[in-house]
Amino acid sequence: QVQLEESGGGEVQAGDSLRLSCAASGRDVSIYATGWFRQAAGKEREFVAGMARSGLVVPYGYSVAGRFTISRDNDKNTVYLQMNDLKPEDTAIYYCAKGSVAGPGVKYDYWGQGTQVTVSS
Repeated sequence: QVQLEESGGGEVQAGDSLRLSCAASGRDVSIYATGWFRQAAGKEREFVAGMARSGLVVPYGYSVAGRFTISRDNDKNTVYLQMNDLKPEDTAIYYCAKGSVAGPGVKYDYWGQGTQVTVSS
């Protein structure tokens, strides 16, 4: 079993930055790929960013490419999502997930509870 806990969300102004963290605990957490997703109210869940077990970063979601960056600290079993130049349309609950592979449209085995990001104009 793997437990995931997101943190770092909050309320910011358009143009601000936030860094989300996804702390993993449990057995063999290092063998999993990681994905970041978001879900805005009334909308479907959207893939944001992903990193393979090897550290390879998969293509970002089109709406965040160039503004968001995924990274990790293996010593802390933590994956980060640096979000720059935030826009009101980035408002959503952000989730991290772990599975065998990273990317949109793949199955993830473990999910966190999510952290709210609210961006005002």
